[in-house]
Amino acid sequence: MMTQSTFPTLFVPHGAGPCFFMDWSMGPPDTWDKMRDWLSQLSSDIGVKPKAIVLISGHWEEPDFTINNGANPPLLYDYSGFPPETYRIQYSAPGSPELAERIHELFSHAGIASRYDSQRGYDHGAFIPLKVIYPKADIRIVQVSLKSGLDPASHIAAGQALAPLRQEGVLIVGSGMSYHNMRGFFSGGPIPDSDRFDEWLTKAVSSPERNEKLRNWQAAPAARQAHPREEHLIPLLVASGAAEGENGRKIFSDRVMGAIVSAFQFGNSAGSQPLVT
Repeated sequence: MMTQSTFPTLFVPHGAGPCFFMDWSMGPPDTWDKMRDWLSQLSSDIGVKPKAIVLISGHWEEPDFTINNGANPPLLYDYSGFPPETYRIQYSAPGSPELAERIHELFSHAGIASRYDSQRGYDHGAFIPLKVIYPKADIRIVQVSLKSGLDPASHIAAGQALAPLRQEGVLIVGSGMSYHNMRGFFSGGPIPDSDRFDEWLTKAVSSPERNEKLRNWQAAPAARQAHPREEHLIPLLVASGAAEGENGRKIFSDRVMGAIVSAFQFGNSAGSQPLVT
């Protein structure tokens, strides 16, 4: 008998601009290879192909949570200074107005204000990692913005509102970076602050009091050194909220440009059972 899978939620690093699809010249040429290779096998680890993906990127902020409800969103090449070919990358994954409406409904039920945007394209925090994870671009994607102000509690609550989607064939992905200090990346050596913050974050994610710790992330060791501005961390809080009460754990880590960069999973992998359609 076929059963419906409950998907985990994920926080994945999306690298630097289009780094997985170019010859890297700002450091050793293999700088991003380990991360790219890990992302490329992540779909196998998840175990079941989702019907759709809801993605929250560190590159989209709006006054209220905003839901891309376009049927075929274009790509937003929101990076600069990279080789010309990186502005010709294609990823033609369809959107889903129906899923966007379901997200709006869930937010409304939770008392969370939200609106639609049918014109915005997928930013590179969405299409770059997903092109590695699901290269066929055959899964519907709905991107949801962060809310201006980046209040931790508000984003955990947004994740809690989205949680029912996990039993509806939807994979929830937060896309950012566990360390995001551009001055640190280009400092030319190991970055101890990234180690200190990553150690705290790894323990916080696996703690029974995970969401309380994440609400107060700014009190963590080296918090502001790791995130002078937190837009690349906040997608993790959405993913955490969507799996409240379930286990969290680190599933990837690498030292990139001197910094420890990690990925996290909340809840168990979907396994190998097929989805009810």
